[in-house]
Amino acid sequence: MAKKRRVYEQGHLRKYLVVVDDLPEVETALNFAASRIAHSGGVLVMLYVIEPQDYQHWVGVRQVQLEEETNTAKAVFRLNRRKLNNAGFDAIVSEEVIREGKKAEEIIKLIDEDEDIAILVLGASPDAKGPGPLVSSLAAGKVAGTFPIPITIVPGDLTLDDLRALA
Repeated sequence: MAKKRRVYEQGHLRKYLVVVDDLPEVETALNFAASRIAHSGGVLVMLYVIEPQDYQHWVGVRQVQLEEETNTAKAVFRLNRRKLNNAGFDAIVSEEVIREGKKAEEIIKLIDEDEDIAILVLGASPDAKGPGPLVSSLAAGKVAGTFPIPITIVPGDLTLDDLRALA
């Protein structure tokens, strides 16, 4: 059973969770979430998940991979923050979270731990191959009907002006 969301209680704010990586549709999801926050208040939570590799039995290699992925996550956060600032969202408060594990599991764990996260915003790839693995697994997969919070799927080919008008 999902925890009660506390976003409207005193001392709490609604948080919009966006899973970030280097895919282009992430920017669309971030811009939509930032537009919603600009209109209605809240906090943007950017989550970067370091997924486990098959060579975990080599501790030294694993440690190097974790350091490299952590540096990549920090660079992704900086780049996305800069893009948000350039789009006029410099007043938006954001949090950065780095987790290690499988993306879907880490998303659910973070939502369970933070009672202020109220909406998951995902960007859907406009590619003909499909919306992307995360959208497919969370929004259309077996967990879709029991997911603890609403999921907003943003088409990856919307412009910033489109997103501002919709948010």
